[in-house]
Amino acid sequence: MANPQPPAGDPRWEGHSQADGAVYDAYCPDNPNMTSQFFAQPPNGGGPRVDPRTLALEAVKKMRLLGPDIASPRAAGRYTVGVPMWMWVNQDATTYGPQSATASAGAVTVTATAKVSKIVWQMGDGSTVTCTGPGTVYQGSDGMADSPTCGHRYTTTSAGAGGTFQLTATSTWAIDWQVNGRGETGQLTEVRQSQVQVAVGELQAVGS
Repeated sequence: MANPQPPAGDPRWEGHSQADGAVYDAYCPDNPNMTSQFFAQPPNGGGPRVDPRTLALEAVKKMRLLGPDIASPRAAGRYTVGVPMWMWVNQDATTYGPQSATASAGAVTVTATAKVSKIVWQMGDGSTVTCTGPGTVYQGSDGMADSPTCGHRYTTTSAGAGGTFQLTATSTWAIDWQVNGRGETGQLTEVRQSQVQVAVGELQAVGS
């Protein structure tokens, strides 16, 4: 029930008076401009039913969820057939998470928290690599080792692809939501993409 009640004659009474019933706070996903409604009898639960999943979607709209911030491979890099390519991404709240937002309707508040659960790399040569983490940063001491978490070895050059392979990194954001003070929970997913062009050539022998 709206507290305080609107004054007599307020349009929210819809032509009724306090003797006829009461005005309740309302939330309608199909009509976000509707914030109250008159009821002659108290509605079930003391107010219009609020769908927590709808509120979770509203919370997600407040977030800034971006595609992967690709650190490696680099567009300016030169890569070689047969040599391990290590892939990794920079991590912050907008490109990897976690980040949270809330949305409320009446007495119901939902908090949603988003974090990337996996990144799928389409390598441009027909290969796909799925990584469940941000990848491992390459160090010079790693030599010719394969990445322990997220890597690829090209078997062909990018010459036949116009000089570069287009890599597409697709992140899946796993979004957990819960109703504050209640046991209701759920999960949503969002997908975002980033791309980078990389040149892959053959190892050139250097004559003596």
